[in-house]
Amino acid sequence: MVAESMKHNAVQQLKQAADAAQEHTEEGDMAGAQKADLPASAPWLMRTYAGHSSAAASNKLYRENLAAGQTGLSVAFDLPTQTGYDSDHPLAAGEVGKVGVPIRHIDDMAALFEGIPLDQMNTSMTINATAPWLLALYIAVAERCDIAPEMLSGTAQNDIIKEYLARGTYIFPPAASIKLTVDVIAYTYRQIPRWNPINICSYHLQEAGASPEQELAFALSNAITVLENVCDGGQIAAAEFPKLVGRISFFVNAGMQLISEITKMRSFTNLWDDICQRKFGVQEPRYCRFRYGVQVNSLGLTEQQPENNVYRILLQMLAVVMSKNARARAIQLPTWNEALGLPRPWDQQWSLRLQQVIAYETDLLCFEDIFDGSALMAAEEQRLSQAAEAMIADIAAAAGMLEALQRGDLKAQLVASNAARLAAIENRRQPVVGVNCFQETAASPVAAGQGSNYLIVDPAVEKSQIHDLKAWRKGRDADQVAASLAALQAAARAGDNIMQPSIACAHAKVTTGEWADALRQVFGVYRPPTGVDGLLMDRADAEFTALTAAVAGLHAKLGRAPKLLIGKPGLDGHSNGAEQIAVLANTVSFDVDYAGIRWTVDDILQRVTDGCPDAVGLSILSGAHMAMVSAFLAGLKAAQPSPTGAARRLAPVVVVGGIVPAADAVQLTQAGVAAVYTPKDFALTQILHDIVQYITKRH
Repeated sequence: MVAESMKHNAVQQLKQAADAAQEHTEEGDMAGAQKADLPASAPWLMRTYAGHSSAAASNKLYRENLAAGQTGLSVAFDLPTQTGYDSDHPLAAGEVGKVGVPIRHIDDMAALFEGIPLDQMNTSMTINATAPWLLALYIAVAERCDIAPEMLSGTAQNDIIKEYLARGTYIFPPAASIKLTVDVIAYTYRQIPRWNPINICSYHLQEAGASPEQELAFALSNAITVLENVCDGGQIAAAEFPKLVGRISFFVNAGMQLISEITKMRSFTNLWDDICQRKFGVQEPRYCRFRYGVQVNSLGLTEQQPENNVYRILLQMLAVVMSKNARARAIQLPTWNEALGLPRPWDQQWSLRLQQVIAYETDLLCFEDIFDGSALMAAEEQRLSQAAEAMIADIAAAAGMLEALQRGDLKAQLVASNAARLAAIENRRQPVVGVNCFQETAASPVAAGQGSNYLIVDPAVEKSQIHDLKAWRKGRDADQVAASLAALQAAARAGDNIMQPSIACAHAKVTTGEWADALRQVFGVYRPPTGVDGLLMDRADAEFTALTAAVAGLHAKLGRAPKLLIGKPGLDGHSNGAEQIAVLANTVSFDVDYAGIRWTVDDILQRVTDGCPDAVGLSILSGAHMAMVSAFLAGLKAAQPSPTGAARRLAPVVVVGGIVPAADAVQLTQAGVAAVYTPKDFALTQILHDIVQYITKRH
């Protein structure tokens, strides 16, 4: 618990920030303080993306961040919460509280915001497939506190389309998911007018390899698809539609190509204005504004010389604040050590201070748009806009966004684009300081100390969450739970808006997993195309040629192509690394088994039994590697026949990839893992070359 004085100051800041944020959201500009003698725009909402371990621990972190001057909250939920599983589900093993806060029921949501006045807070919730449920819990907690829904302000990401392409926290098939998205939009428009019902999110598209043109085209096509479904859904009258369009917001990414990123944001602004006016007939300028929040590119953060990430974050942030006419409305910055592990409160404060220095110590907010009139910027904006418009037209001509993602066309484009990016880094055509050039370094006092420079979630957290969850279930009115879930399913089957039944479920003490399971029974579950089938890399460099020869030699030794199974156990949806290894392995003639994300350890063990791979690569970026790899190795050992029994089959080589601390990597190799690869291992050809050598040695 923070000190009472800190709490008082934080609450006062919340009230001021909420008032300013609302004006900013509605009008696109905020009244602000004077800087020197120049009229100044007020700064953007300042957030840090935060949450871990438990609702109580995250609440403490939020209070501390608010006391440090943060002006809004950005809630990170753990993967079970994002994908609709309770903490005791087999797929949640090792994942509870790792990359965000676990929210199992209404009391968790109440504990998360204990002492934080919801009617004075602007809250961003990064949630997609379970957005209706988490918003329902948020509303129910407010109602417990006698706060009317119309007093709430904030944003639910609620963008399911990009989940099929990049992030992977989808649950239901696309048509059902879009219906839930529309339900949230329609409900919030009516009941929570200060709430942004969706953040069309291009952030993860860039993380998955999208070029600026692809990021523009895919995100805007996404927005068009959502609004078309709102129009077709019949929940919003035509006369009200322009005002609803004005509530649509975006969440974008900013990378290291500074000029390209600035022109991308200016292009976003102009293209969205044109789409609103020409396609949807919105004439009032304030409803056509491109309103967006941003987190800069975590993909570009490096494990090597991590102190350099501070400069990277600064430059990326400048891309979304320098052009006044395309300035972000809200910013959350990653921390310098996110390639190492979860950030500590001090790390998040450091990123917050960066925002504050730019906003309050420079004169950036004192001038009009400094790029207006630049011939260079205008030409680049035109080039980007024309390229994006051509892609948008192609998507529309091919039956639209939903059809394209179900065919796998867009996913394959992202995988191919990411392959080109990674090849450029490996071949050193794209310099990355401290990674493939300028690698010499003195020991860093900032990064020194294993485990001391990032947050480690106590494994006991998961056991505690499961214990509490079982006790919670026993203390409920079972009949009330069953009745509320039945009403939810009835609304889903009838095509009615599911928000009000979801709020009733929240008050009835339904859990996150129960809510999602009820809808799984109605809508089913979905596995999108992986984007890697049939995709080959176009490479002819020396490293690639050497790898091809090594695989051919192993093929000759085995009398067949070497078999590689790539598994993603648990709920981690960051599949970029697994996809790139799969594509490269296919290109050099491995026999590859890659079935996408979200499998239990037992599922992957069954694939080992069925396919008899020579090597298994487990990709885990959620921090659940110790629990999952240990379970996999134990299952692998148990499945091996005894030497005196049936013909003994060689166990596969096991390698692991992910954000794995050095101490954990040592434990994994001692347990039988051949090698552990982390973000510092950027040379994919070397990883596969290692696997060839491990298989050769095993045979």
